[in-house]
Amino acid sequence: MILDALAVVLLGAGLFFHGVAALGVLRMPDFYTRLHAVSKAETLGVLLTLAAVALWAGPSLTAVKVVFVALFIFLANPTSAHAIGRAAFRTGQVPWRREPSRD
Repeated sequence: MILDALAVVLLGAGLFFHGVAALGVLRMPDFYTRLHAVSKAETLGVLLTLAAVALWAGPSLTAVKVVFVALFIFLANPTSAHAIGRAAFRTGQVPWRREPSRD
């Protein structure tokens, strides 16, 4: 009963960070800030969601597999975001700059 409640809390937190990542894609001004918002928030959201699934599954082979998937995502998601950002910079994607005020 307590483990189920904890799984629900973890799932809710994961869904919150999925929403933050989606909002970051919609609201950020350029490619780099969108990439940053998605890579950080989505990684945390997926890890919390997978933690809820592993907790709900209990001590089983399924939970071990979910932990391995979480470990892979924990390593691969930031690495791929860095590679995508670096490739964008090398191909000439210009970072957004705030225009100076004319006051």
